[in-house]
Amino acid sequence: MCMFCAAIPAVAAAGLILDSRQRQEAEKSGRPLSNLRPFPVITALAIPVLLVGAVFVHSRFSWMH
Repeated sequence: MCMFCAAIPAVAAAGLILDSRQRQEAEKSGRPLSNLRPFPVITALAIPVLLVGAVFVHSRFSWMH
């Protein structure tokens, strides 16, 4: 499996874990969760970039697999 294909589920899982930790911390402290949560946004931007990288690698360097 190429590094891009392996990174897609890893980035998705990390983004979900970080977002859930942020939610739990907000619940523990009793403060409302802010509307600006960076982890889902970063995750949503990183996954398409990794998909484009995977498509590029698999289309250009298919002889390596």
